[in-house]
Amino acid sequence: MELYKTVRSEAEATQIIEKSKFTAHVRPVESKEEADAFVAEIKNRYKDATHNVPAMVVGDKFQIQWASDDGEPQGTSGAPMVQMLVKEGITNVAVVVTRYFGGIKLGTGGLVRAYTSSAKLGLEAAGVCSVQEICSMKIKTDYSYLAKFQNMAVDKLNTEADGTKIEFVIDDIQYTDKVVLKVICMPEIHENVKELFMNITSGTAEIQAFDMILEKI
Repeated sequence: MELYKTVRSEAEATQIIEKSKFTAHVRPVESKEEADAFVAEIKNRYKDATHNVPAMVVGDKFQIQWASDDGEPQGTSGAPMVQMLVKEGITNVAVVVTRYFGGIKLGTGGLVRAYTSSAKLGLEAAGVCSVQEICSMKIKTDYSYLAKFQNMAVDKLNTEADGTKIEFVIDDIQYTDKVVLKVICMPEIHENVKELFMNITSGTAEIQAFDMILEKI
């Protein structure tokens, strides 16, 4: 089940509107402190810009929502970006749109469209993804079974699966006296995955760790 949406990685995107250059800087964050540090970093990097407009939404329930217009007319830049993020269900993200004024005024509506469209371009570049709770297991088994499990594993979990198909991803492999696989799967089928490993290894596989974690899907 999707808990919320966020961005996969840091990114930036630029567009020119009526000779003004707008560059959206986007970073995934886990706290207001991280977001504040990112905003300060961008403002320091682009000291010569006409405006560095920040917006942030943090928390799985969108608990923290903050923005500034940074000298643009009130309500025309930062606030619309926050509203867009919340409407799209995107959180744990900080956005700073840097503007270099090109000499042509955009008007209130034009500014709103320019900043929100720039932020959307930045989000697209960063990759909007779903955050879901998944099951993570460390399973120790003999080397002789490794190739079989690798062939059975999928590259990416199908989050729309109905729970009847046994799908798992091998996220990491450690080589010791035996092979230790980090396996992730959707929570509703984790018992089926454990049973599969046990059946194939004739009960010799060892479950070393079991956790429920949040993962970007």
